[in-house]
Amino acid sequence: MNYADRLHTAIEKTGNACLLGIDPHLDLLPEQYGAARDPSLPRAERAAAMGDFCIALLDLAKGRVPAVKPQSAFFEVFGADGHAQWERVVAHAKTLRMLVVGDVKRGDIASTAAAYARGLLQGTGCAGEADHLCDAVTVNAFLGEESITPFLEVCEKTNTGIYVLVRTSNPGSADFQLCGEPTLSERIADAVDRWGEGLMGVNGYSSVGAVVGATHPAALAKMRARMPHTPLLLPGYGAQGAGAQDIASGFHKGGQGALVNSSRGISFAYKKAGRPCTEWREAATDALNVMIEEIGSVAHTAV
Repeated sequence: MNYADRLHTAIEKTGNACLLGIDPHLDLLPEQYGAARDPSLPRAERAAAMGDFCIALLDLAKGRVPAVKPQSAFFEVFGADGHAQWERVVAHAKTLRMLVVGDVKRGDIASTAAAYARGLLQGTGCAGEADHLCDAVTVNAFLGEESITPFLEVCEKTNTGIYVLVRTSNPGSADFQLCGEPTLSERIADAVDRWGEGLMGVNGYSSVGAVVGATHPAALAKMRARMPHTPLLLPGYGAQGAGAQDIASGFHKGGQGALVNSSRGISFAYKKAGRPCTEWREAATDALNVMIEEIGSVAHTAV
């Protein structure tokens, strides 16, 4: 079963299209995990404290969301010790039967892209290695089609997927993405639709997805029409300001066709709610409940 069909099944099973982002900002971690901020401790101990928080967050969301999205940068801060925690988090998410979308935003010349694809999605064949591999990753197409083709080849071999950056949610996205006629984002969207033709699933979606920011609702509607068979990853909901209605046009009938990401809005909900850090789990659970309800209210009304 290819990635698109596995994603379709996971959304049906959980009844929602929520994607839990795992972004362990050191300065926001509850005091229980404060060792991660302590420069007097060994790096491995600090990384382990950060990893403990991520594991607790995954356990909190067990059976409730179809997928999670760990952001590699926060793990890379701790070098090799951080990467060990990355693998720990990926493996734990898989034991909880969550799909893992590695937020790595890789993009390079063909030979290097092939190494990235193998390292993140395929592995080298070592025993137990599959436990630490992602189901999909985010990629950057700025270097052209040669930077994407190796990922497509690995996706076909391993039934994994990619999400190509098309129209991102950050304020500076317009600096380059809206240049030209058609715009750079539109050109990449058309390429994503074409790349996906060779990796179609039985449910009508491709394993080649697109990242389109929920902070651009008008653009989202246009991109959805431009890429009808593309699963969308929609960042920007929650902490970045986008609401449930902003992502409505990203869905197809039955609440399929998109994953809506929230990271800080769930992980560190205790901060926004003004609750003590000892109640971070309760606050995160409440925020996740609200997200599931809000996203469900719009996703399942799509036509």
